[in-house]
Amino acid sequence: MLYLLTKSVGTFDYSFYKSISIFLISFFSNTFSAISGGGAGLLQLPALILSGVPYYQALASHKLATVALGIGGSLRNYKSLRNDINIAWQIIIFGLPGVIFGASIVEIISEKYLYFFLGIISIFLAIYSLLKSDLGLSSYKNELNLFSKIRFSIFIFLIGILNGSISSGTGLLVTLILIKTFGMDFLSAVSLTFFTVGIFWNFAGALLLSKIGTLPLNILLLLIIGSFTGGYFGAHLSKLKGNKLIKKTFTIVCLFVGASLLIKSITS
Repeated sequence: MLYLLTKSVGTFDYSFYKSISIFLISFFSNTFSAISGGGAGLLQLPALILSGVPYYQALASHKLATVALGIGGSLRNYKSLRNDINIAWQIIIFGLPGVIFGASIVEIISEKYLYFFLGIISIFLAIYSLLKSDLGLSSYKNELNLFSKIRFSIFIFLIGILNGSISSGTGLLVTLILIKTFGMDFLSAVSLTFFTVGIFWNFAGALLLSKIGTLPLNILLLLIIGSFTGGYFGAHLSKLKGNKLIKKTFTIVCLFVGASLLIKSITS
């Protein structure tokens, strides 16, 4: 089936072996991403680039595939979203303008500076998660004043800019901000991140980036299948194992995302 999909349409001539490799990379990277709340681009985006896909086409394909990840993760944990629908609207309303702006300037700003900035932040998140042993393991009600609400909206807009231009690791930032701002546990924060960032942000970014060049549809089909199944499976695991597994995975993914982005920044 995978072989027929890769031959049905496409710009690139990929062997059956490479098609299987891309699917597996997509599945496992999105499984970990669905558990931690982000970081699918750690493996998926570099794999596409190494396969010969130009950067902007790879970024657009990755974003469109992570929409399937968001749908897969949200389907498994949709019950967790009911109580946080107002927060979801805030993330969508204030984040989408940032995504649009970030996608529009992606060709102007040097990639290495964006990689370096987000790499430092990701490593900081990993260290912070390690030091805060109780982070996100339980939820509490946090009443926000006007200043806190404005600060949250500004942070979401800025992360949206990074999402539109880089993609890798921005879901991790949103997950942590939800935990710190609203007192959510990891499961609730990750579910909300995949509903808002995974579906709405990434779909908007993919549409804008797709205008830069034609998407490799043969790869895209494989990525969508791998992202959806990986997202659903990862969300299922996180639901079974709870917040401790999610926190550990979040810390590890943050560390590897940060290191990967710093290496990219130095070598680019």
